[in-house]
Amino acid sequence: MRIAMIGSGYVGLVSGACFADFGHDVHCVDKAADKIEALNAGRIPIYEPGLEELVERNAKAGRLVFSTDIPRAVAEADVVFIAVGTPSRRGDGHADLSYVYSAAREIAASVTGFTVVVTKSTVPVGTGDEVDRIIAETNPKADVTVVSNPEFLREGAAIDDFKRPDRIVVGIENERARPVMEEVYRPLYLNKAPLIFTDRRTSELIKYAANAFLAMKITFINEIADLCEQVGANVQEVAGGIGLDNRIGGKFLHAGPGYGGSCFPKDTLALVKTAQDAGAPIRLIETTVAVNDQRKRLMARKVVAACGGEVRGKTVAILGLTFKPNTDDMRDAPSLAIVQALVDLGAKVKAYDPEGMEHAKGMLPPGVTFADGPYTAAEGADALAIVTEWNQFRALDFRRLKEIMKAPVLIDFRNIYKREEVARHGFTYAGVGRPKDGRAGDMQAAAE
Repeated sequence: MRIAMIGSGYVGLVSGACFADFGHDVHCVDKAADKIEALNAGRIPIYEPGLEELVERNAKAGRLVFSTDIPRAVAEADVVFIAVGTPSRRGDGHADLSYVYSAAREIAASVTGFTVVVTKSTVPVGTGDEVDRIIAETNPKADVTVVSNPEFLREGAAIDDFKRPDRIVVGIENERARPVMEEVYRPLYLNKAPLIFTDRRTSELIKYAANAFLAMKITFINEIADLCEQVGANVQEVAGGIGLDNRIGGKFLHAGPGYGGSCFPKDTLALVKTAQDAGAPIRLIETTVAVNDQRKRLMARKVVAACGGEVRGKTVAILGLTFKPNTDDMRDAPSLAIVQALVDLGAKVKAYDPEGMEHAKGMLPPGVTFADGPYTAAEGADALAIVTEWNQFRALDFRRLKEIMKAPVLIDFRNIYKREEVARHGFTYAGVGRPKDGRAGDMQAAAE
C-alpha cells in the first residue's frame, strides 16, 4: 500500500521505517527541512537501536522516502498517518492538538480519492471526531474516513515493539476502513498479532488508560520502596513476590527515582484534565502525577544523606541523564530535577551519559560539567550517583573508582549493585527501598 506519514519524529520515523520494511511504499514528510535533509543524507535525528540500519535498507530499496512535500505525499497515499507531537499545553496541562489539527487541514486540501486518515499521535478522547469535522469543513468533497490507531512503542525497543506487538488497536466509525487497516497490518496479523477493532473514542482512551496504569504501577512500587526503607524490608523482594502473581505481573515494578520520558508525564496529565472536564475525575491518576513530580526532586535528599547531610561545595558525579537507557530522550527525565536540586543546594555536578548529553546541555542548569566517560565523571567526586541504568554502568571497576574519587560513596537509584558487593571495596552504599543494614533476605539468598 501507499502510506503517507505526517511527522518524522520518533513515532513517525519508527512507524514509517517498519511499514516500509513490511513492503509498503512509505512517504515520510515533515515541515522541518533540516530534519528531512539529514534523513536524506542518512543521518538519524534520534537515537534508537537498529533504526539507522532499518532506514538505510528501506531507503536504498526505494520503499522509504523523505520530503517536506505534504500535498504530494497525501495525494498519492491510500492511507495517511498523523504522527505529529501532542505536548502538554502550557498553563493547563491539556494535550496541545494544534499540530494534529493543522495536519488535518493540510490533508483535507490535498487528498484525492478514498483515503483513510489515521491518528497515530496520542490524542485525547474525541480528537478523531474533531479531525473528521475539520477535514469535512475544509474540503466537503473529501472522501475520507478517520481512524484511531494508537502506538505502543517503548523507546529503546521500538522496532521490536512495532514488529512484535502485544496488540494492534484500531478505532473505526466507518466499515470501509476495516479492510484497508487489515491490509496495512497484514504482515503482523499473519503472525497472529491481535488486531483489535473498536470504536474511535474507545481506541483513543485505550492508549491513555494503558499509560496511566503503567505509570501508576511504577509510582506504587516507588512508594512501597519508601516504606521498605523505613521498616527494614527489601523492595526488590517485595516486587518479586507480588510480581509472581499473574494478576499483577513483574513488569514496571522496578523502584527508582520516578518515571519520565515523552509519554507517561504528558499522557497522565492529559488524562487527568480530560477526566476533570468530563466530570469524572480520576483520583488515582491525579495522585500518581503529584507523587511522581515530588519524588524526582526528593531523590536529591538521598544524595545529601549519603554525603553526611551536606553537599555544599562537594562534587557529585551523575551517571545517566536520559529518562531510560537506549535512548537520547531527556524529556521529563528524573536527572533534570535531581541535578537542579543538587545545584540549588550548592553542589558541583559532573555528569556523563552515553547518548543524552547533547540534549541535556540545554536543559541542565549552568555550571554542570559534562564528562567523556564514567571514570572521568567520578574523578575527584565526593559521591557517585547512578540515575539511568545503562549497561555500561553495570560492571564498574570499584577499585579504580576508590582510587580516583575523593570519597567512596555510591547512590544507586536503580539498584544495580548489592550493598555487600560495593562495601567490600570500602564504599558507602545507598539504594532505593533496600534495608539500610544490607540484610539479603531469604528470597534473594534462594535466588543466588
